Amino acid sequence: MSPLSSLFYFLPLPIIDVVMNITAGLGAVLIAYAIFLEAERRQDAILTIGAGCLFIYALWIGNKIFTVAMGGMAIAAFLELLEIMLGRHEHSVEMVEDYKKPSGKL
Repeated sequence: MSPLSSLFYFLPLPIIDVVMNITAGLGAVLIAYAIFLEAERRQDAILTIGAGCLFIYALWIGNKIFTVAMGGMAIAAFLELLEIMLGRHEHSVEMVEDYKKPSGKL
C-alpha cells in the first residue's frame, strides 16, 4: 500500500489512476481548445502538450493504436512549431488567397 493511499483514503482508486485520468482529461481539453486558436505558434504548442498528455495516457492504458496516433500527432505539431520558430514555415501567396477565398475547385 502506498503512503499516499492513507492520505487520500476516501478515493476509490489508487492515486496514480486519478493522476492519469486527470492527465487524459487535460489532454482532451487542450486539443479541443487548440482548434479555436488563430495563432499557429500557440496552436501548435497547445496541440503538442495536449497530444503529449494523451500519449502518456495511451501508454498507461496499453492501447497501441491510440499510442501511435497521439505520438504521431505530438511529433507533427512539435515539428511544425519548430519550423515556425526557426522561420522555415511559410505560406505562398496562392495558399493565402485560396484560404481567404476558397474557389471550390478539386
